[in-house]
Amino acid sequence: MSLAVVNETTVTTFVEDRKAFENCVEECFEMLDVDGDRVLSRSELREGFCKIMSLGHGSREEEKIDHLFNTIFNRFDEDRNGNIDPREFRCLIRELMFAMGRGFGNSPVLVVLEIDSLLMKAVEHEFGRI
Repeated sequence: MSLAVVNETTVTTFVEDRKAFENCVEECFEMLDVDGDRVLSRSELREGFCKIMSLGHGSREEEKIDHLFNTIFNRFDEDRNGNIDPREFRCLIRELMFAMGRGFGNSPVLVVLEIDSLLMKAVEHEFGRI
């Protein structure tokens, strides 16, 4: 884990850099796609999603996390096949990153991030490391 200062610009600049963002999203997708079938099952997404999005997890939050994954599949599994494909995943991550950026606003916010999280990638992008 690492401490970082982020704001809306940190996130939106990263997402709007299409090449950098899509490369990072593809890396995340491949990391989550444990069986290599180019789609993410509910269990594959759940296993790694909290880490890449720096959401945290714990037994007290299980009901909220279940609701989150139900919402994700209802919203982003466009073909209703029970899996998230790379395009659906990219749309999901883009929307979530913009939402987090709006949540940060323009004021700098100190956050603790997983090293492999997309927010950490946004911070690295801001400092020209990606």
